[in-house]
Amino acid sequence: MNDVRSWYTVVIFAVFIGIFIWAWSSKRKRDFHEAAHLPLNEPEYPREQKNKENGS
Repeated sequence: MNDVRSWYTVVIFAVFIGIFIWAWSSKRKRDFHEAAHLPLNEPEYPREQKNKENGS
């Protein structure tokens, strides 16, 4: 049983390192940069624009 736990720990650690490398790779930088700026791309007053569209 201890062998299974040991291998499980090694596999989970390898997956963690893989995700860490993937997240910090330069290929993902542009995607993460765009995702980080999504909240800033929202209209400043969304309720006023919605009311104008509905005619209210």
